Amino acid sequence: MKKMFVGVTTEWTAEGKIIPTIIKWEDGRRFAVDRVLDVRPAASLKVGGAGIRYTIRVRGKETFLFREQYRWFVEAP
Repeated sequence: MKKMFVGVTTEWTAEGKIIPTIIKWEDGRRFAVDRVLDVRPAASLKVGGAGIRYTIRVRGKETFLFREQYRWFVEAP
C-alpha cells in the first residue's frame, strides 16, 4: 500500500464542517462520494500519516479518505 494524494471537491456547512463530494485521481478520473459515514482524528496504519479520517462510501464500497493539513490522500495498492 502507498499514500496517494488526490484532489477533493468539498462543501462547507454553515457550522464549518468540511464534506468531501468528489475525489479526483491524477489520471483525471473522478468519483462521487455517495455518503460520509464517519469523521474523526486518526492515523493511517497502512501507509503512515495522520489527520482527519473520513469513512466514506464510493460506488457502494466503504473506504477511507484522509485530510492531512491541507492535502488529501487515500490508501492505494
